[in-house]
Amino acid sequence: MVSREGQKTVTALVVNVVLPCNIVIAFMTELSPELLKDCAVILVVSLVIQAGGVLYGKFAYKGQERGRQNCLRYGIICSNAGFLGNPVAEGLYGPTGLMLASIYLIPQRIMMWSEGLRIFSGESDGKKLVRKVLLHPCIIACIIGCILMAGQLRLPEWIYRPVNTLGRCNTALSMMVIGMILAEVDPKNLVDKTVVRYTVDRLVIIPLVVLIACRICGFSHIVTGLSVILAAMPCGATTTMLAVQYRSDPEFATKLVVFSTLCSIPSICVWSLLLH
Repeated sequence: MVSREGQKTVTALVVNVVLPCNIVIAFMTELSPELLKDCAVILVVSLVIQAGGVLYGKFAYKGQERGRQNCLRYGIICSNAGFLGNPVAEGLYGPTGLMLASIYLIPQRIMMWSEGLRIFSGESDGKKLVRKVLLHPCIIACIIGCILMAGQLRLPEWIYRPVNTLGRCNTALSMMVIGMILAEVDPKNLVDKTVVRYTVDRLVIIPLVVLIACRICGFSHIVTGLSVILAAMPCGATTTMLAVQYRSDPEFATKLVVFSTLCSIPSICVWSLLLH
């Protein structure tokens, strides 16, 4: 029903317009010491998860062919916590959940354009990284949101209403993009042992480790819940895009994205029930 060009357009609309609007509105909340603490804690948790993902990917998939290894390592670092994670976080924890999820995603977006690109290309340009991160619409939205939250400012009604209305499209459009990804692969050629192993790592092992660590550290209910849910997201769609660009087994990358996304539908439900 939707062409590849159409898929790119809807994806760009979500990333560049709808999700940033949603993030800005989510930050417009009453500031409290507890909320500030949760923001700092979830940022640290995300940084630790990213560092752990880099190390795990390096050693866990050492025996794989080069192209497959690149996809697997990138897929462990960069999940689909943006497209799928944000609407789930908002659904479970409301606007505060979305705001904290946006902060959680900052280290992942940085890793995407630094270590992620280095995995596929073999090099990383510091200046390009800084530019890409600072000019990413979602990062800009986080900065604007932080300013509004810190100053307890409210947007004028003529700006607030359209921004709020656009932001509400996030869940529906994000799920449409997920559906477009799922439609791309023939189910008969979807499964192999490595794909299954990666999916178990991505959807079960990583969130389980995060849950145990958060409980040991005594983090708040919302920080623990969001950290686990966002760690339990499937392989990011950018894995396929970079695999195509750098000729690193794009067919295998697509299998990782589609199979882990299909399996994430029941697994996210299970994690949500356990956390509540």
